[in-house]
Amino acid sequence: MNHNWSYLPVYLEKMKQAKRFLNLQGRKKKIIDLGCGEGVLVEEYRERGFDITGLDLNFQSKLVKKGSLLNPRLPKNYYDVILCLDVIEHLHFHEQKIAINNMAKMLKPGGKLFITVPNLAHFASRFTFLFFGKLLRTSKIERHVGDRPIGEYLQLLKSNFTILIRKGLFPTFPLISIATILFPAKVVWWHRFYNRFFAWPTICFENIIIARK
Repeated sequence: MNHNWSYLPVYLEKMKQAKRFLNLQGRKKKIIDLGCGEGVLVEEYRERGFDITGLDLNFQSKLVKKGSLLNPRLPKNYYDVILCLDVIEHLHFHEQKIAINNMAKMLKPGGKLFITVPNLAHFASRFTFLFFGKLLRTSKIERHVGDRPIGEYLQLLKSNFTILIRKGLFPTFPLISIATILFPAKVVWWHRFYNRFFAWPTICFENIIIARK
């Protein structure tokens, strides 16, 4: 892992939270990781005895099916748990609703969704918009074509799910933001402190949402 990657502290905390959530689900639950990339979590938890598989548009293996969230071709009312980690912001606005509807179709009644999304309305973005008329996006617009304020993601989710838990990661206050860009690996401990005491979801760079169908 690249220790100079500016998203490193957010990634590490996100994965920590995802694993904590998975550990609470148990080995008997049917789990799918949507947009799982090369299936790092899928492989780890399959080795631990969990009934987990993956879906990704650009990768295929014995545990990961190649497919799209817009047409997943997966069974309906089948999964107990869905993971979707930083995926839907890569879809266009009109596609995000389709993807969320498909997630709801895949889940059993009462099933849980663990989803993470970046928040276009994080603190630093609000600051730059107020003073310079420019949003500080969560990535290049070519990558995050569906970048939205967190409130819009919540509205999309609420049409199919009940929000149970919502957490924020990385409040983009000036000092921690500059330090994260300059030396991300050295400020992981600082992120832990901020995420514990100052991570109000509406101003954070990343939101973790646990919802129930």
